Amino acid sequence: MDYGDALKTLRITRDGGVVTVTFTRPDEMNRFDEPQEAEFVEALKFLRRADDGVRVIILAAEGKAFSAGGDVGTVLAMASDFAARKRAVDMGLALMSELLSFPIPIVTAIQGAAMGLGANVAFATDVVVAWRGARLADPHVRIGVVAGDGGAVVWPLSAGILRAKRYLLTGDPITAEDGYAFGLVTDLVDSPEDVLPRARVLADKIAALPPLAVQGTKRALNRLLGQRAGEVLELSLQLEAMTMATDDVVEATTAFLEKRPGVYKGQ
Repeated sequence: MDYGDALKTLRITRDGGVVTVTFTRPDEMNRFDEPQEAEFVEALKFLRRADDGVRVIILAAEGKAFSAGGDVGTVLAMASDFAARKRAVDMGLALMSELLSFPIPIVTAIQGAAMGLGANVAFATDVVVAWRGARLADPHVRIGVVAGDGGAVVWPLSAGILRAKRYLLTGDPITAEDGYAFGLVTDLVDSPEDVLPRARVLADKIAALPPLAVQGTKRALNRLLGQRAGEVLELSLQLEAMTMATDDVVEATTAFLEKRPGVYKGQ
């Protein structure tokens, strides 16, 4: 199981029944731009088809950030590009649908900041190990767009509706320690270096259990996730695309890039 040189944004390795998928662009903070989204979806599809004893996936990242989420410059460019907005909706739907129905348990290792789609991908997995000081947020509203990349699904399910509203409506960051208290993080460690070893211990523990029992349990839980996603995911992505075409998103992204407060008209 090796893509070799075909992969540009991530790496897939295997040790026994545990496969590790690692984001490999630390200089770009492992952002979820179009190439990374596409490769991640294809990697999940590839692993879904694997029938050779893969028991658990570890999702990890190189560098100081787990993932900075989407690229603000790309969002600005989408304001005048309908085709790009449509691709973004289609890709977002494909990514979250694949992740929320994925049959193999995923243990995520958050060693640094997880923002926007980066955070939502982590929260859509099964076990989240994080360095207690890591910053977590879904700041979509701060750049003028609806929290459509799974945030409206995974935050309420894990943190509850009021906390989801509090943090999705403001885009405020929390620490992983707060995330643990809220139910978004399952396991805390004291340093970034401790994250991957703890994730490996948990992955090995799951991999050693009867696989049919583990997979059946995840299948039942996926049904619950799928029902919630069916209620809101596509709507939130469509609303996100609509806001990408507004004057407010141009002002918000420009203000972000220029490090100044935005002035909004609501149109």
